[in-house]
Amino acid sequence: MSAIDTLLDWIAIDSVTGGEGDYADALIRFVEAAGFAAERQELAPGRFNVLARAGEPRVVFCTHLDTVPPWFGPTREGGLIRGRGSCDAKGPAMAMIQAACNLLASGEDRIGFLFTVGEETDGAGAQLANARQTDPWRPRYTIVGEPTDNRFIQGGKGIYKCKLHAKGVAGHSSQPIGPSAIHELVGAIQRMLSKEWGDHEVFGKGTINFGEIEGGLAANVVAPRATAEVLIRAVEEPAVIEARLRAELGEHVELEHEKSYPPIRFHVPEGREGPVVAFGTDAPWLTGWGKPLLYGPGSILDAHTADEKLELSSFERAIADYERTARELLSRE
Repeated sequence: MSAIDTLLDWIAIDSVTGGEGDYADALIRFVEAAGFAAERQELAPGRFNVLARAGEPRVVFCTHLDTVPPWFGPTREGGLIRGRGSCDAKGPAMAMIQAACNLLASGEDRIGFLFTVGEETDGAGAQLANARQTDPWRPRYTIVGEPTDNRFIQGGKGIYKCKLHAKGVAGHSSQPIGPSAIHELVGAIQRMLSKEWGDHEVFGKGTINFGEIEGGLAANVVAPRATAEVLIRAVEEPAVIEARLRAELGEHVELEHEKSYPPIRFHVPEGREGPVVAFGTDAPWLTGWGKPLLYGPGSILDAHTADEKLELSSFERAIADYERTARELLSRE
């Protein structure tokens, strides 16, 4: 069976976050048949990272097992594959494996894989891999696979995610009572929107987004509660961002921190420097896994969409780039 046929089979497996197990088992069968020793690193029942290696890994290929919902199966039209995970990130996974097989066939065994659960939500798999890292998993470099249009990325913005909770006093809206939780929340949001969220010479401007807002009981009831989900694409340290947020809360709004990490710089092969990206990856959690690189086939503009796709020309180029880059990195040993 060809690599493309196998990739189509993998896309046909639903691996939305929380249900990665069947796809992970398929990856294990494939890499073991290719000559790599694989192991499971359990996060929760039915959820586990996959680690696989030939010798003692000095370069690790890393991408994630999970996809965003909703799952939809694969189709192929000429030089194009569609389906959930085609570019984010089952296509990158197969390209990495093909590159590693080429390396192993040439006698280079200082390579390994880390496939993680939970990247699309909380990074729990990557955090687990970092916390449980033991010998011989001491790589000098980790190549992270995400859809980057076949460009090596020089930096990625950080994340600060939190929830705002506003408290009010319920009552008849005809009466001068309160405060209204919605009014308090809207005021805090307006103050935050009027602020700047950093400007970095490499990472650019930080941005804030209020993606979900809910609250209140009815139009004629003063709202006793309201909440908002906040996500900042960060170019500053999390502590700096949190202090700025807290300064704008007001008396009746509280902040609940959910997750955060600072912006990250990636190692870039000479002459291949690409842009800065704003999307999240597992790289910030893998602090013990050597210098990170970020590269992959496909476009982030297609990821998470109802038309997620991967051009096979991008896939083939990624195999060559992954192999070439790993050889360059290993030559420095």
